[in-house]
Amino acid sequence: MSGPALKHVDSHSAIHEAALNEATELTELLDKLVRDNQKEKALELAFVIVEHWETRTLRHAESEEEGLYEDLVETSPELKDSIIALTRDHDLLKLLIQEIKELLRNGISDDVVQRFQALILVDLLHNQKEKTILPDH
Repeated sequence: MSGPALKHVDSHSAIHEAALNEATELTELLDKLVRDNQKEKALELAFVIVEHWETRTLRHAESEEEGLYEDLVETSPELKDSIIALTRDHDLLKLLIQEIKELLRNGISDDVVQRFQALILVDLLHNQKEKTILPDH
């Protein structure tokens, strides 16, 4: 079963919005550091951003998949395709994080920044879709 905050569209949206806003701000700062050729600071920040995605967004995604999504499909079987699509979004986020980690082995680059920006876009679209199917109890 999922916790009460996940089941209410307003509180659930607030969880997503806070994490996404933080990720966006951190990524903008990373982009500036890369453009200013502050590679050491940028590399440190990139690892902080990876940790942010893993501890905030991906951990939240796991709890959605283990509780909320199962509950939704059980009570509203017609949502199964939408839940599959939302779960695929989570998979894309995980894949992007893995790519970023691999790229960071060679240091900071524009490719890393672009993947962080892709994470933001995928998560934004995911959140918009999730709002349309989340019941407001």
